[in-house]
Amino acid sequence: MYEIFADLHIHIGRSEKGKPIKITAARSLNFANIAKECANRKGIQVCGIIDCASPYVIEDIENFLQTGEAYELEEGGIIYQDKVCILLGSEVETSEKGRNGKCGSAHNICFFPHLEDIKGFSQEMSNHIKNITLSTQRSNVSGYELIDIVEKYHGILIPAHVFTPHKSYYGNCTDRLKDIFKEKYDKIFAIELGLSSDTYLADTISELETKTFLTNSDAHSLPKIAREYNKMEVESISFEEVVKALKNQEGRRIVANYGLDPKLGKYHRTYCDDCEQSIETKEPVETCPMCGGKNVTFGVFDRIELIKDKPNTQSPENRPPYIYQIPLGFIPGVGGKTITKLLDTFETEMNILHHLSKDDIEAVVGEKVANNIENARNGNCQVHAGGGGNYGKIEVKK
Repeated sequence: MYEIFADLHIHIGRSEKGKPIKITAARSLNFANIAKECANRKGIQVCGIIDCASPYVIEDIENFLQTGEAYELEEGGIIYQDKVCILLGSEVETSEKGRNGKCGSAHNICFFPHLEDIKGFSQEMSNHIKNITLSTQRSNVSGYELIDIVEKYHGILIPAHVFTPHKSYYGNCTDRLKDIFKEKYDKIFAIELGLSSDTYLADTISELETKTFLTNSDAHSLPKIAREYNKMEVESISFEEVVKALKNQEGRRIVANYGLDPKLGKYHRTYCDDCEQSIETKEPVETCPMCGGKNVTFGVFDRIELIKDKPNTQSPENRPPYIYQIPLGFIPGVGGKTITKLLDTFETEMNILHHLSKDDIEAVVGEKVANNIENARNGNCQVHAGGGGNYGKIEVKK
């Protein structure tokens, strides 16, 4: 057994031929570039690319395999340069009956062991989605129905960023996942927390006690890969090994979740769209106390406050630690040129964040930047909450 880093939510912006996949993602995000970024700059050993059901991406994968730099594993996944295992995934938006009879929608990340499996899934989902070439288009199936389709092609389904106000189960569909998946709820063995929540918030909901928590980047650009990630203990890097880790089987497990302080997330607190201010009241509110406006985006913290059924966080004994990790790009004074200089010297972000001493960093970028990085690594900084689509901000303590 050995430990690896995994980020299981990475988007593709464009295909190799420039066809749009995820409209809001960077053009540089294509299958090959993601593989290279994870191997050569991030130091991530498993990455989940969740736009692989697009026929344009499937064509790119087939061409990528012909280069000789990558090959498929019998245990599932594509190995690139013997450094990175790529899991073939699809993010699917389901149609749900939401709160108060309103129409709801939720995102799910689904992973499949082999290219043939996701090709079959893509073909079937083209009957339920108007444009299968684009990422995360709304389908006409519910999560309850989707899980059967996913399993038909040997895949797994993980509810994505489950608390965010837009496109998530708890955010705009339900107070309880069991009400969505019913007798199939045990087939959901992991959930993705999302950038605006953490283990301590999620563990105030009792139905999640048996579920594995994932922290992923939901990257829409190459630099954002691994802004949140997971440390896993596995025997090798493959689809089968990751599934065992998510299920806590045969000694495989999640060792730690590395994520942003949820205050840094874009939707942590309720936000008034009229007066453009975060609402940080003690009790959740649906009317802005500052301007009286009702045009508010409900925050993750506030949603959890409403639906939690445990007064205090009581995590299960086997719950791995959630470690607040500030990505290099969030740290004051650490811009693109500084990051490039660090990577040219120390190879990967994982080395910089986990293995280097402050003296090593200072020798390359100077004392001030090294102090900022060290303070961020040690949690010695103040975080100002985000909301309404705006990230929170970091202030490094002097």
